[in-house]
Amino acid sequence: MFNRKSIYALNKKDPNALVYTDADGNLIRLTRDDFASEEEFLCWKKVSDADYHGEEKADHLYYDGTLSLEGLSEEAIAVPSAEEGYIAEIDLSERQLLGKLLLQGMGDKLTELQRIRLWLYCVDGLSEQAIAEKHGVDQQRVSKSIVAAKKKLKKFLKKRG
Repeated sequence: MFNRKSIYALNKKDPNALVYTDADGNLIRLTRDDFASEEEFLCWKKVSDADYHGEEKADHLYYDGTLSLEGLSEEAIAVPSAEEGYIAEIDLSERQLLGKLLLQGMGDKLTELQRIRLWLYCVDGLSEQAIAEKHGVDQQRVSKSIVAAKKKLKKFLKKRG
């Protein structure tokens, strides 16, 4: 398959004419009849083929190593700044530290039942009513347990800074 807009390809594909574009971008075909002799036509055909071939090679050197941004969304070509990457690393390390502190606080400061209920509520996304049904108690008891667990964790985290 050839590039249908390539003058080189159009000129090469038509051995009986010289194909070129004028200043307005119109495609012009000069046939054998437009020349004084067959030798003159063949001479100019050879020159135009060589000239267009050189242009085509130069274009390939440039375009084969590039990627067209046409048709890509802005999100696809957006590059985050160095600051954004650095901030993201800091945020990640702070979240990891907070996660470790929460696990330590859950292990040290909460009862087994508070840990389980808080996990079911916050991580698994169960409602207080669903947890109450699972543990065979009323919803109010589960709510008090979760509130007490959150208070203990907040107190623990405040001490840790």
